[in-house]
Amino acid sequence: MYVTATLLPVFVQVALTFVVLLRLGVVRLEAIRAGGLVREEVALDDRGWPPKARQASNCFRNQLELPVLFYVLAILALVTRQTSDFFHVLAWLFVFSRIAHALVHVTTNDLRWRFGAFAFGALVLLAMWVLFALAILLAPALP
Repeated sequence: MYVTATLLPVFVQVALTFVVLLRLGVVRLEAIRAGGLVREEVALDDRGWPPKARQASNCFRNQLELPVLFYVLAILALVTRQTSDFFHVLAWLFVFSRIAHALVHVTTNDLRWRFGAFAFGALVLLAMWVLFALAILLAPALP
């Protein structure tokens, strides 16, 4: 039960990453079909792409940053048997914040909303790490 409950938000976060990657591919394909791209510029960095493609690229890149700490924590929590119902609630809050962040990022890109979603998720993840560290450091030796 706890394995499934721990991994389900991880699977949703991974799915979000692939959905954003698919969106990036679609937006870049649209830009290529529209023409006007300089291959040498887009091969080196994102500045050669139109703003909509850069926006999707930045969103995808964000899915490979903070969530990495979430993935590591989920694995460590499973291995050390430090998952709980509260851990699962926090995990879902983090994933929902990432979904909100991605939705804002690829639509309005309103920095107030995007930062709010990011900051909320970062604080939830920080709380998860602090609680995990305390559970490990203050617990008797693991069996």
